[in-house]
Amino acid sequence: MKKLPLLAALASFAIAAPLYAATTAATYVAKAGGGDLYETQSSKLVLTTTKDAKVRAFADRMIADHAVSTAKVKAAAAKSKLTVAAPKLDAAQNAMMAELKAATGPARDKLYLQQQHKAHEMALALHQDYANSGDKPALKSAAAEIVPVVKQHIASMPM
Repeated sequence: MKKLPLLAALASFAIAAPLYAATTAATYVAKAGGGDLYETQSSKLVLTTTKDAKVRAFADRMIADHAVSTAKVKAAAAKSKLTVAAPKLDAAQNAMMAELKAATGPARDKLYLQQQHKAHEMALALHQDYANSGDKPALKSAAAEIVPVVKQHIASMPM
């Protein structure tokens, strides 16, 4: 009977382990680029329809801040002698964009903010992980600089 809790603990660790696996520099750059692209595209989309001043201000800030983080990661990648492909959305980000395009009015604003929260939680985990265990010093430094900005985005998100 005592083996069951141990087996359950081992199973939960095995499931969670990929979430904590070290990210390679190339993977980090690709994920960071895709995240910034999603943040920018979704913010531009919501700006075309929102009437909410808080949502508008947040979206404007996302566009500006994610342009800065993209530039930081690109510069650090170049310093690390990495070739950076153009960023692209992953399947989940494409699905979120499709959902956002289908929504209208205040429902779009609400969905946008929900998606932003999820995206920022994922970005925070990505940047923290790379800042702590990355393999390229310039990218580790960029990730560490981005972490407090992402935390501030989460804290200032209108809900």
